[in-house]
Amino acid sequence: MAVGAILLYLVATILLSLRPRDTLPISRGWTLAPGWGGALCHGLFLKNVLVTPGGIDLSFFSTAVLVSFLIVLLFLGAAVGKPIDKLGIAVLPLAVVTLALRLAFPHEVHLLGHLPPGLQVHILISVLAFSLLNIAALQAILLAFQDWQLHHKRAGWFVRSLPPLQTMESLLFQMIGTGFALLNLSLISGFLFVEDLFAQHLVHKTVLSIVSWGVFGLLLWGRWHYGWRGKTAIRWTLGGFAALLLAYFGSKLVLELILRRG
Repeated sequence: MAVGAILLYLVATILLSLRPRDTLPISRGWTLAPGWGGALCHGLFLKNVLVTPGGIDLSFFSTAVLVSFLIVLLFLGAAVGKPIDKLGIAVLPLAVVTLALRLAFPHEVHLLGHLPPGLQVHILISVLAFSLLNIAALQAILLAFQDWQLHHKRAGWFVRSLPPLQTMESLLFQMIGTGFALLNLSLISGFLFVEDLFAQHLVHKTVLSIVSWGVFGLLLWGRWHYGWRGKTAIRWTLGGFAALLLAYFGSKLVLELILRRG
């Protein structure tokens, strides 16, 4: 299933790369069709590696596969009604990388056993928040590239296939607003359902998540009151996501792959 997902994602990436901006919605749908097929294979593979007889495997690479799956689903769902399909050129290869790494490291497991319902809700909301803000970060990178190309009058075929800058920026703040709302719910559910968010093994995650929450909150406030946009919005978005990335994956990378701890 993983190999099928990888192949379909690569096909969808190539089609998205070649498709011009001004096409009919039905053309966009056919272009994304291999992506939906890849997501189906991705989900079936995820079910096999995530759910084990001993519990849920949330090791580094299995979690990466889960996050990339949710990112793909959020992207495909949003692309149905919004002109963000070019984001697939970044989103789908990212999923390919996580699947390939999980195939390369099949024996790295970290079983959590049976979790209380409240904690399951917290984990789900947290992963959704991270996934959506990940897409926002990719959108910010794409926006930065588009802005640089236009300012230097080097708009090639790829930039010409993107929506106008104003539309791209509007979509970015829609993603950040929704992701920030989910991040709020993640922190609230964490304080409600996690026994001690400032325990030694969780304090870095909690602090970095709060830092990220503050960065995105200030960005939205600046957008609302001062009309922040352009490079300012891009820098704040990438800064907030960097903190969130360290919170979610930084410790797992160090503990599991470098220090070899569970």
